[in-house]
Amino acid sequence: MSAQHEEDDLAPTTTPGYKPSAAKSVDEYAKLDAEDESLARWKASLGIVPGVPATGSGPKVTILSLELASPTLPPGQHLVMNVQDPAQIANMKKNPVTIKEGVEFNVRIKFKVNHSIISGVRYIQVVKRSGIKVDKMEKMLGSYGPHPQGEAYTKNFDPEESPSGMLARSGTYQVRSRVVDDDGEVYADWEWCFKIGKEW
Repeated sequence: MSAQHEEDDLAPTTTPGYKPSAAKSVDEYAKLDAEDESLARWKASLGIVPGVPATGSGPKVTILSLELASPTLPPGQHLVMNVQDPAQIANMKKNPVTIKEGVEFNVRIKFKVNHSIISGVRYIQVVKRSGIKVDKMEKMLGSYGPHPQGEAYTKNFDPEESPSGMLARSGTYQVRSRVVDDDGEVYADWEWCFKIGKEW
């Protein structure tokens, strides 16, 4: 498969005619329509409040971790990838995570908005088996501003069911994960693997 085709798989879908608006600082957004009380409450829920630092350096978003969460996991067991740890990501590429067959689980992403307002930021995941694409997931993270206390946000995606059966259990699935915005800016891009088993 060509590198261009792989990049096409990881490109976010676009809406014809949609054009992202010009970037504004957090303080500029906070001052817009300041007299509208309900809008002010909504903006505050996004962390858009007057006095939040308007400038910053580095990426707007830092992806901290990706977790596979399931009520069927044994007590105390967590499947969390620290995206900021290159050694752990390299290990998960060589040593696949085992996902129990036929169970409900969901992907959970923890991230920090460093500066500016983010919108149109998406998580894209392409799953391949023996080099053939078997699944693509594209989920919107939502709209956020820097957290007033500098804390991270957690986004839970809708639950899905893992495949089951003998065919699903044979082989390893290669995953490419990417977090990108409407402007095409990539905030995280990593590879990992999983296999399907009878138990976690």
